[in-house]
Amino acid sequence: MSTLPAPRPEEEEAATIARLEDEVRKLRKINAALIDRVERSTDLSHSAFSMFERAITLEQLVRDRTRALEDALGQLASANAKLAQARAEAEAAETRLRDAIESINEGFALFDAEDRLVLYNEAYLGFWPDLVDVAQQRPTFHEIITMLAEQRCPAGALSSPDRWVSDRLARHAVAEGGHVQALSDGRWIQINELRTSEGGIVGIYTDITEAKAEDARARARDLAEQNLALQALLDNLVEGVCMFDADRRLTAWNGALQRLLGLSGDASGALSQHADLVRFCRESLAMDGAEVLDWRTEGEAPVRNRLCQVGERIWDVRTTVTALGGMVVGFLDVTEPATARQILQDTAETLERRVAERTTELMALNQRLASEVAERRAIEAQLLEAKTAAELANRSKTSFIAAASHDLLQPLNAARLFIAALTERRLALPTRALVNQASTSLNSVEDLLETIFEISRLDAGAITPVLGNVNLAALLATLQTEFAPMARSAGLAFVVEPVAAWVRSDARLLRRILQNLVSNAIRYTARGEVRITVDQPAPGQVRVSVADTGPGIPHDQQERIFEEFRRLDTSNRIPGKGLGLAIVRRATAMLQHPLALNSEAGAGACFAVTLPEGECQADAVPAHAKPARDRTIQGRRILVIDNEAQIQLGMETLLSGWGCQVTAAGSGAAALDRLGPVDQGALPDVIIADFHLDHAETGDQAVHDIRTALGRDLPAIIISADRSEELKTRLAGQKLPLLGKPVKPAQLRALLQTMMN
Repeated sequence: MSTLPAPRPEEEEAATIARLEDEVRKLRKINAALIDRVERSTDLSHSAFSMFERAITLEQLVRDRTRALEDALGQLASANAKLAQARAEAEAAETRLRDAIESINEGFALFDAEDRLVLYNEAYLGFWPDLVDVAQQRPTFHEIITMLAEQRCPAGALSSPDRWVSDRLARHAVAEGGHVQALSDGRWIQINELRTSEGGIVGIYTDITEAKAEDARARARDLAEQNLALQALLDNLVEGVCMFDADRRLTAWNGALQRLLGLSGDASGALSQHADLVRFCRESLAMDGAEVLDWRTEGEAPVRNRLCQVGERIWDVRTTVTALGGMVVGFLDVTEPATARQILQDTAETLERRVAERTTELMALNQRLASEVAERRAIEAQLLEAKTAAELANRSKTSFIAAASHDLLQPLNAARLFIAALTERRLALPTRALVNQASTSLNSVEDLLETIFEISRLDAGAITPVLGNVNLAALLATLQTEFAPMARSAGLAFVVEPVAAWVRSDARLLRRILQNLVSNAIRYTARGEVRITVDQPAPGQVRVSVADTGPGIPHDQQERIFEEFRRLDTSNRIPGKGLGLAIVRRATAMLQHPLALNSEAGAGACFAVTLPEGECQADAVPAHAKPARDRTIQGRRILVIDNEAQIQLGMETLLSGWGCQVTAAGSGAAALDRLGPVDQGALPDVIIADFHLDHAETGDQAVHDIRTALGRDLPAIIISADRSEELKTRLAGQKLPLLGKPVKPAQLRALLQTMMN
């Protein structure tokens, strides 16, 4: 790196030192003059004392001047030391700056506020070798580029030096970024100029010749690849294509052109000029309509095409003017499409004649069809009316069965109460046998009515599934406890394989499905076993299978057994109504649980229900066992409210047989009249009320009126044949237990013992 002479910061300190030295010289001269004056004074007119005083005064003045001289010398020495330190630091900084600038590969140049070159490195001179002799003279930027333009160093100065100089000065004045310059020796440099805080300009010069060359090579490769791709595209075209430049010379063609024109060699030899192509098509090929090949001028339409006859072939010839003044000619053999088009045209004309003939026939046929459509629409309207009537009848039947359940179960409920009252008494053996037979018959009637009512509710959509997470292990354990005695009495083994699984279903409907399947399996199996297994057929699914060793079900009967009151001929001797599987089919369809049957005649049967897997729930914390209490209901006062006299009598007979004091009434108001003025000790212990009373009164309303009149929250039980979820929800909100009709005496007695104890 080279530096130019410039003012240094030490000049101010040198001026200060010179001024201090000048003052010291003056002080020395004054001091010498004073001493000389004292020594040469011989004035005898003054007294000795005056001379002594003057000597003292002069001595004090000399001492002060001497002290001032010493201070000036001390300041001079301190300034010399600081100056030496500053000079050393400046030289070290200058050395580091020189080394840093020389270490970079790019050229570096610094111009001051007057735009003179003050700092540069050898790399900068490498771009401009002619500046070596003048760089030390601190030339201006304008002088530098003028000299470079005169010597034609930049490529831009070869043709117009003045323009290059003005453009370069304009870029230098802005100094806000970089630009690229080409040199006359083939090199490329990138110049980045920025303005300094003192108003100067610093420039970085980078040699990018290799990057430019690589960029040019990449562009050449891309161009070559594009040419290859274009030629490959032309060679794969079915159409023969050739291209002529603005001088009408052949520049490109494809193999399809040579095959179509029948050229044996290279097309450039036979068709080097556009005139050769026109002459070849007219003379050698005898092309009809060869004028389409005439050279196109700029004022004509850019595209022209025509069908030309070449012997027995038909060509579609297209000429297109290019943007550079050339022309592209395309030849396409359309003999087959043209022939097919002619055939299609002839066929179309034939079809048009046939269509006209058939149209006349179809018009007559259409009239006949219109009359038939009218008849069919009338029949469709009649069928729709019949279907609507059938649906209304079905809904009426379902609604009737659901609504009539109360009236149907009322006498059955009364009979159940009377039979239960009889079983509590001492009877002769023949009489007890008759009572047991009557109880069995009532059980059959009750099961039949329960099944019919359940089917009617399923058909009517009165049952809404409540999906939740069901503990399958607990449900199967309940089934094992419920059906184990029935299986033992039939001489069968009832096996429930242990399982730990949770499923997503309606707990009540799922229990009903499995109860019917297990009950059927035990009922129809003469010997062997009934087994419940659980497996996982697919991720997220749980399959519960009920298999037996019974007689099996033939394939032709496997669909019929799910119909109502449908039983196999071989099972008619077995008790049952043929409704259990009908309920299973409806319930699984409602819950969207797939039901499968696998059975062979004589090989047993396996019913499988596939359920979605549920989420495991924490088991409920068991309640602490309560101490045993007296569960007798003897002597308890019970108020019975029912609008049927037979039910009142049956309840009185049954409850009196248990030792209870019974008061019966037909409504809430009648019950209050029967109770009369009672004190707290004579209040009833429990109220048993039928839900449906006379005059639209309900059992819960009667209970509420009695509780309000007596001022006590008396325990109460509601009895009803209505098994809807709405009623259960309504009574659960009032904390009133619900018993279904016909009432089972054991269930009623257990509930009374629980409530009164």
